Amino acid sequence: MAIGFFDGVHLGHQQIIRQTISDARQYEALALVVTFDQHPSVVLAPQRAPGLIYPLSKKLDVIEAMGADICLLVHFDKGFSQQPAEAFVRWLVGPERRVRSICVGANFAFGHKRGGNVQLLRELGAELGFGVHGLAAVALDGKAVSSTRIRQAVAAGQLYEASQMLGRGYTLAGKVVTGDKVGRQIGFPTANMDVAGLALPPGGVYAAHAKFNGSFHRAVVNIGSRPTLRDPTPVLRVEAHLLDFAGDLYGQQIEVAFVEKLREEKKFPSLAELREQIQRDISEAQSRF
Repeated sequence: MAIGFFDGVHLGHQQIIRQTISDARQYEALALVVTFDQHPSVVLAPQRAPGLIYPLSKKLDVIEAMGADICLLVHFDKGFSQQPAEAFVRWLVGPERRVRSICVGANFAFGHKRGGNVQLLRELGAELGFGVHGLAAVALDGKAVSSTRIRQAVAAGQLYEASQMLGRGYTLAGKVVTGDKVGRQIGFPTANMDVAGLALPPGGVYAAHAKFNGSFHRAVVNIGSRPTLRDPTPVLRVEAHLLDFAGDLYGQQIEVAFVEKLREEKKFPSLAELREQIQRDISEAQSRF
């Protein structure tokens, strides 16, 4: 059993999950990953809740791709947060599960007021019959890899560094939702991505690749508030214009892999001038692929 929030499923998380899978094969058992449906801060300190690297669906896909047999998704709410650490472990390793090992990060803390740690797991393991791995953080460039560090890299536009720590190319994933269809009106329809609660790269216009349903498409992506439209209540949006696609993407999960930033977002005097700039952006993006 591996336990953690696992945002990004980065190199450190992968080490934990791989050890769990290795133990499972040794004992002819099942590799179970326990994770949570929302970050604890969303419940305990919403004003400090971090933007996530991955939406829940993407996180679960990556965990599955690593080879875990089962994922136990725990709903994290106020009631759950008040559960004592020992009670949580006893529930997890109930007699029907016959747990042989638990694998976590060395600094893993859990339970009400973070009252549980690796030492408590080892004490309960001695009683209940499971071993414990408390794995040290993976280091990159002399510093520990962490979800926080990856979020900071994404926010700074250091997407190559974020990719190194993730152990895979950084992508921004979200479901396509209905927008106001201004892009369609000016001849450049866009997929408006739901990125609520996610960490985002800096605003601007990017050359990118968009992936959905296993297919890849060149794209120009805008992250920003679209100042040209003079919206009295502007909101931050992520919109992808796919260069070689025509069709309906509403409701689809789409992933964007950024190739290169083309320019900053700017306000244009008219929609006609915005249209001309988008055409230049497309030509510039094509030259970067």
